[in-house]
Amino acid sequence: MEVELTLTQLRHMAELAKTGSFIKSSENLFVTQPALSRSIKSLEDELGAKLFDRQGRQTTLTAFGEEILSRSQILLDLAKDIKETHRNFKNGLSGQIRIGMGSGAGALLMTPLLEHIVVHYPHLRIEVARGKTGMLIESLRARKLDALIINARSMLPALDLKMEVIYETPGAFMVRKGHPLRKLKKISIDDLRKYPIASTALSEDTEKTIIDRYGKDANLDNLVNIKCSEISSLVEVAQQSNTVLLAIRNSALELEELVLTPPLNATARFGFVTIENRTESPLLRHVRDFVEKDLSARPNQMAIKKE
Repeated sequence: MEVELTLTQLRHMAELAKTGSFIKSSENLFVTQPALSRSIKSLEDELGAKLFDRQGRQTTLTAFGEEILSRSQILLDLAKDIKETHRNFKNGLSGQIRIGMGSGAGALLMTPLLEHIVVHYPHLRIEVARGKTGMLIESLRARKLDALIINARSMLPALDLKMEVIYETPGAFMVRKGHPLRKLKKISIDDLRKYPIASTALSEDTEKTIIDRYGKDANLDNLVNIKCSEISSLVEVAQQSNTVLLAIRNSALELEELVLTPPLNATARFGFVTIENRTESPLLRHVRDFVEKDLSARPNQMAIKKE
């Protein structure tokens, strides 16, 4: 015959074994004495053997009861751990979170976010994936990632995805201190072409803005000759050479901005992307809160007003 046990029965058994008294145990468990007696009797009936010897008001475990208590304590401890795990998960103190970041967002946020998690949530497991927007979206849809922080302009509208724009920041042409272009009073796009121009992958919207400002010959295929998904590497190249970097201004504050004629006036928008109608992990709250706080504290930001 299949035996059906409940955690409640096992808790009742453990409490009675501890106090040796139905009266005391019922008080500690906040149940009536008859209800506790029925619970213990039901457990004994299901197991087919006595768990307690009753001698007057004193109740002690039988040899079989001691064995069952020893084994049931493992289940009770596991149940307690599960409750604690749920409580920590609900409060964002433990669990796992997987975040995908585009090039610009990764350059600005990856290191600060990891440092924040390590310091404030040391038991939280976090995984950060970097890559192109298309690849990250595929991973999100496959549930391999929980959320993305990407250039909002590089993502096409999709019914199955939810995107919240959280930050907007200017783009710029930037060079190292002492670069020859810094000596010019007026800088044109043709002046830039005399030097290597580096950039990460840019959105079609950004390319359209550049063409509108500087003509059809300024399309990215013609203009940019050094492309890399890791903006930190491009910043280092620009610091060590006469390379001109086209990127988010805040990604390279150690470089100096060039003001062209006409000015670039292009911006990048960061979007926080999740699966539409998917129950959001409480852990995402900590990531989202930190990202918004960190970005809003940076210089040159263009704040996004939420409805």
